[in-house]
Amino acid sequence: MTANIDKTPMSQHTADEIGLHSELTGPIAELGNLRRSLLLAELSMIAYLPEREAARAVRRLRFDEVQFFDRDGAQAYKFENDIDCVIACRGTEPNEWNDIRADANAITALSETMGRVHRGFKREVDDLWPRIEKTLIDNTKTLWFTGHSLGGAMATICAGRCMLSHIPSNPQQLQTFGSPRVGDKRFVHFCKLDYSRWVNNNDIVARVPPAWMGYRHSGEEIYLNARGKIRRVGGWQRTKDLWRGFVKGIRQGKIDHFEDHSIVQYIEYIYQALSEEEDDVDTSTRVVTGTGNVELAGDSTR
Repeated sequence: MTANIDKTPMSQHTADEIGLHSELTGPIAELGNLRRSLLLAELSMIAYLPEREAARAVRRLRFDEVQFFDRDGAQAYKFENDIDCVIACRGTEPNEWNDIRADANAITALSETMGRVHRGFKREVDDLWPRIEKTLIDNTKTLWFTGHSLGGAMATICAGRCMLSHIPSNPQQLQTFGSPRVGDKRFVHFCKLDYSRWVNNNDIVARVPPAWMGYRHSGEEIYLNARGKIRRVGGWQRTKDLWRGFVKGIRQGKIDHFEDHSIVQYIEYIYQALSEEEDDVDTSTRVVTGTGNVELAGDSTR
């Protein structure tokens, strides 16, 4: 497992209580797609930790500079090394009134970019953006945004604001995990970002606020099915898969819509997909010789 984490809020855990799979030895941009997603998911999880514990955790991932932003309960981290700068926004904590209030405030407000966005999410970003923007004024490193749950919504709005800001760098990529819908069609169409949006089966947060209120998702959806596999399914096949996950949860005594929102589960499924991908690559590059020996495919030595 990624972490030996119980049902207590993530902010009450330490760096020693979370296991990390990622290894960073060079630029994030040089990582394969799944390795990059795994890293950003783990940074989204680390963003829940207290500042001292977060600094300890990211040191294991080769980030040596940490800055914590906190105002009126809206929180985010900046993790840096010599090459990359990652803004990881902290998601919803069930015992934090400010987070619950932000999630519940689904009335729209005018966006600083274009269109309308969720007023609660916007207020969270309004609290932090001046500080984040100030610290990015001299940034020349490759910039990434990430977050889980409410943190994903905040990261989406922040990444869009970068495009209008006077800071020198625009986001290389945005990745979110279990993010709610953030804005309307005009907002979604204006913010043209390289955006990967992970959704785990019945994750209830990815379904709100409802589309009938004018909200839309943006980015490229990466869907994890009821078995935790990456699949492209829609229509009736998607509906069947959602029911499959729901029934599976009931049999395990769980409410699938909430269990599927766990950042730990996102990390586990991405790690499994990465392991399977690497196993497939390893298998495809080996052949069995007539003598029963295994050699690398294309190896002309005997």
